[in-house]
Amino acid sequence: QVQLVESGGGSVQNGGSLRLSCAASGYGYSDYCLGWFRQAPGKEREGVASIFSDGSTSYANSVKGRFTISRDNAKNTVYLQMNGLKPEDRAMYYCAARYGYCSASWFSYDYWGQGTQVTFSS
Repeated sequence: QVQLVESGGGSVQNGGSLRLSCAASGYGYSDYCLGWFRQAPGKEREGVASIFSDGSTSYANSVKGRFTISRDNAKNTVYLQMNGLKPEDRAMYYCAARYGYCSASWFSYDYWGQGTQVTFSS
């Protein structure tokens, strides 16, 4: 019933920017968290940013000051604006959702999108 669809991934240069989008459907007005995770080859899935139903946000230390998560309730969409991208940011980015408070642990989330890839041109 709950569906998450990511878009906006692509290829960028070092220092470039991308905005990822996650269209969410099937939610009511209960407490919930929408988050972004990423996974690079050979590495564990890690939390990037999250936004709670009250609008509060949290970020991984590695992306603070560079990434911004936001939400448009009218469009049922959460965004991840990524600036100053580095090679270390290369990964598959996933949108995830859970009922209750936000968490940086991927295994605590209930629903997942299929991911959108972020790569580099060179």
